[in-house]
Amino acid sequence: MKIIGIIPARLAAERLPNKPLKDIHGMPMLGHVYHRSLMCKDLHELYVTTCDEKIASYIKSIGGKVIMTSDKHKRAIDRAAEATKIIEEQTKEETDIVVVIAGDEPMITDQMIANALSPMIIDETLNIVNLMTEIKNIEEFNSPDSIKVVVDINNYALYFSREPIPSRKKGASGFPMLKRVGVMPIRRDFLFEFSKMIPTPLEIVESIALMRIIENGIRVKMVFSETLSYSVDSMDDLEFVKEKMKTDYLTKKYLTNPN
Repeated sequence: MKIIGIIPARLAAERLPNKPLKDIHGMPMLGHVYHRSLMCKDLHELYVTTCDEKIASYIKSIGGKVIMTSDKHKRAIDRAAEATKIIEEQTKEETDIVVVIAGDEPMITDQMIANALSPMIIDETLNIVNLMTEIKNIEEFNSPDSIKVVVDINNYALYFSREPIPSRKKGASGFPMLKRVGVMPIRRDFLFEFSKMIPTPLEIVESIALMRIIENGIRVKMVFSETLSYSVDSMDDLEFVKEKMKTDYLTKKYLTNPN
């Protein structure tokens, strides 16, 4: 089984322009994601896909593989699908599973990627898996930058939202607050199928590509991660992550030998 990792990245973020290249302890944020993903032994290859030459130049400078894709993509999943086609054309090999890894979550670990892959490797009927973790404070729960998820008793996603779900108004204070994490293994054929689906109403309302799958009646398996991860969408997020990563156990491993 051939498994590749793809990190979609672009400079044109609305709230934090150029965020993939924002410095965290002497390394661009995207570099942290790349080095940490590279540690996962389940990935046979790792690529960054982008439409920006600055990102491509940086990744090449650290010995990484870059796939240039269209600047028209609005969703990371669509960029990953185009990149996968290009990779297969270049390598003359068909991929089995593509792990789409968020380029703005610099605290993702190799073990998180392995944990997300595990159920898909075991169960061939699963087409897509996504990590989730617990939200520890009400501020993040209320933030539209955090994509919340509610799941059924078998940990299949029922709904994703940027709004606080489930409601805290009727005695649900003890109910776990969960958010999705940007590690998403997806089977190659389903990735192409997904990218061809027409954007759906709730996907557009929530601005969450995974709603496209749910609205088409397809199940998304969620895997809980004890390890916390944080997306960077603002300068406040960036400063928060910088502080967290001061004591991060993985960071020292690659910062001392980044190449």
